[in-house]
Amino acid sequence: MSMKKIYLGILMVVMLASCNMGSNYYVNFEDIKSAPGMFRVTGQRNTDMVELVANGGIKGMDGEDLRNLDLSEDHNNYAQGSSSDDAMRGPQRASATTLTNVIQNLLDFTNARKVVELVGVYESIDVNGDPIILSGKVLLPANGKIKRCILVSHYTIASNLEAPSNTFPLEGILVKLGYAMIVPDYIGYGVTADQVHPYLVMDLTARNVLDMYKAVMPFLEQAGCVPEYDDIYLMGYSQGGATTMAVQHLIEHHNEDVKIRRVFAGGGPYDVKATYDRFVETDVASYPCAVPIMMQGMVVGNKLDLDMSELMAPYIYENLDEWVNSKRYTTKQINNMIGSYVTHELLTPKGMDRTSQEVSELYKAMTNNSILSYSWVPKAPVFIMHSINDETVPYENASRAKNKWKGANIQYSVGYYGGHVITCVRFIYAVQTLLINEEKEEGGHYEF
Repeated sequence: MSMKKIYLGILMVVMLASCNMGSNYYVNFEDIKSAPGMFRVTGQRNTDMVELVANGGIKGMDGEDLRNLDLSEDHNNYAQGSSSDDAMRGPQRASATTLTNVIQNLLDFTNARKVVELVGVYESIDVNGDPIILSGKVLLPANGKIKRCILVSHYTIASNLEAPSNTFPLEGILVKLGYAMIVPDYIGYGVTADQVHPYLVMDLTARNVLDMYKAVMPFLEQAGCVPEYDDIYLMGYSQGGATTMAVQHLIEHHNEDVKIRRVFAGGGPYDVKATYDRFVETDVASYPCAVPIMMQGMVVGNKLDLDMSELMAPYIYENLDEWVNSKRYTTKQINNMIGSYVTHELLTPKGMDRTSQEVSELYKAMTNNSILSYSWVPKAPVFIMHSINDETVPYENASRAKNKWKGANIQYSVGYYGGHVITCVRFIYAVQTLLINEEKEEGGHYEF
């Protein structure tokens, strides 16, 4: 055996030993060989999260510095509905002051400030069921043992710069608690940024998400970074909330060999059609970019033979490739370019007509991609959070989930938490609180 091989062998042993001892920060994960089907690291960054925050590197759902989140709005002055559901009684009102405290708490990295960011690729399937290479990010605590994995389905984005592989995902803040965070890019982002994103196509996206977890676990084992426990958490907000429930369905319904400890879902469109109905019935699109993104996602992801120019307003359709498919702009920027929050200005009369043949086909696709249409009841414990005054994803999604999943082990947290973007931050804080509580009392039931 040559001296070079001996040296490399010793180096690898040292690397693996250091990982097991809790010194992940200095391990070169790019040198770890990946077998076929395993996650393959294409880039590594060792990050000090205090410095990351100071440089504006942790973004909110709107793509802006989390510290600059607009807290000026009166969170109690939205169009407030009320719930007759006894299981959702006692909603709490939120304030900007408490939100400031929430942000400060989330950005407190006093006890664990260093993290290893791993960008990599893995194998999955595309809209046609054909093999595809997708990308994503794995976040590891730099020091100490890894407790468990949290598999994250991320919220709606539009810019490729917001893709988990290209930024520090907001949900990744929870790595400070000692968890390995696995955050896939969806089709249309990361290494597949040249493709159209099949927005809210649930079964496909759930498969893409789960495939990353299955690819990462043998990689972590080979790297000597196996979590202490083999059961996992599922987590997601907004689009990610619905996708997370779809991942749970995929695991439980298809007997996937994955143990779920708990599921955290927030602000999710569990009934996709309900969101479209809200846009049409109220003639208000509070998140206007969602209209063309949702319509295109249904058409492309379900391979519908529909002419979108007949459904979208001409100026929307003509700019679709530049505004949406170029992946150059955030959702906030696209909303500003659209310039209207009136639904009938975004859609043609045919697109507004739910009795038209074209919209009927869209309806069918939306129903098929609504997790509430599945003949399934969640088995693993679930935490669902939703703001009653969510202006983007109707609160009815949560109330319908309660009616659909009667008897399931689901804890609901419902209140006037503010708008959709702000509630995302509150949701991550709620998950943090629940995880800390679970560490204090294993197996207990906790209220947020």
